[in-house]
Amino acid sequence: MKGLLIKDIKLMGNMKNSLLLILLISIVMTTYIKDASFLIMYLGMIGTTFATSTLSYDEFDNGYSFLLSLPVTRKGYVMEKYGFGLLLSGSGWLLGTVLALAAGIVRGSREPLDIIMTSIVLLPTVFFLLAVMIPFRLKFGSEKGRVVVICAAGAAFLVFTVAAEIVKRTNLDLDSIWGKLTLQGAGVMAASLAIGTVILLISYRLSVSIMEKKEF
Repeated sequence: MKGLLIKDIKLMGNMKNSLLLILLISIVMTTYIKDASFLIMYLGMIGTTFATSTLSYDEFDNGYSFLLSLPVTRKGYVMEKYGFGLLLSGSGWLLGTVLALAAGIVRGSREPLDIIMTSIVLLPTVFFLLAVMIPFRLKFGSEKGRVVVICAAGAAFLVFTVAAEIVKRTNLDLDSIWGKLTLQGAGVMAASLAIGTVILLISYRLSVSIMEKKEF
């Protein structure tokens, strides 16, 4: 597992120019975008995308066959992908939180506690993206998996759109609800982490099952 992790980190090293460009874009975005949740989700999603892109490198030119000829088990391979995915998506989420906090403090537009609470509530969503993308990429391969992920993202967008319309029609006071959640910070944090952990565990078991059934 350690060797696979080093391999993936070195692959990211080859993409350092792209990573630096994304960092620059994110810093510029803090100047124009006041919505902290967008910045946090954007960087979390970028981290997840870069992490799952390593699956394409492993698949290329019978890469799986070579990797599994080494002292690497299929379960160990999947475990490393989730560990690496958590490392990158978590780093993107954390960076987005730090930038949102810095922008909020400079503008004085939002309390730091509100931004932190927003970030924590969004963490399961970052986990969900990782939990969806890895099994899809393992099951359908790079090209088909990308199409499936895009369709899933479209379905998620549709769900959020419908939910927003329902909120609008029912006149729900989201600010009041959010204020009550903020007052219960510890409970919200625990619930968010629990939901994210359960999602990842289910996804991990599914990915192990997919990997064990694959033929190379």
